[in-house]
Amino acid sequence: MSAEAATFADTLDGLDVGLCLVDAEARLIHANTAGQDMIEARDILHEIRGHLAACDPTVNRTLQHFFAAAGQENAFLGADGIAVPMIGRDGKRHVAHALPLTSGARRLGGIAYSAVAALFVRRAALTIPPRSEVIGKAFKLTPTELRVMLAIVELGGVPEVAAALGVANTTIKTHVRRLFEKTGAARQADFVKLVAGYATPLRKPAECRQSVGATR
Repeated sequence: MSAEAATFADTLDGLDVGLCLVDAEARLIHANTAGQDMIEARDILHEIRGHLAACDPTVNRTLQHFFAAAGQENAFLGADGIAVPMIGRDGKRHVAHALPLTSGARRLGGIAYSAVAALFVRRAALTIPPRSEVIGKAFKLTPTELRVMLAIVELGGVPEVAAALGVANTTIKTHVRRLFEKTGAARQADFVKLVAGYATPLRKPAECRQSVGATR
């Protein structure tokens, strides 16, 4: 392994999410430490004769098709890939985000391992921050809207939240639009600032609203 590849591997091992790099045939090229732990647990992922597979047959078919398409550099995959919900034997929910490595800087990273796709897997644990109920009351959010906001903060994007909550992307996008209207936020990143502001007693709700509105 070259020095550059070794450095890249060390960086991947520092991630707190499972990451697996695969080729078009789902052959496991590399797994970071968290990813290897998931594979060895054989709860949501496992390895079959050197090939990565999901324990759930339906999820596995989806991922295998994605990896094959990524190998053909299928433009229909899009740059954002796909998000797939996964449930372990213990009932705990995870989100798998498959990303094609077929262009630009991503491709350069994939070449180091002859990989065409990356699979990120993390547990969908929605941590409820202190005073979250205050956020709901301050902005007149419905319980579902509050849940979506907190999920965006925790999981990072519409596909991941939709997969974790088991609903369509369009449903989450509708809630996000309503959240923008009610909170005055202009971007999903502003939700992080808003929730962080309410999580500390050192800032007042009015100040948080002003800081969010200022980013518009």
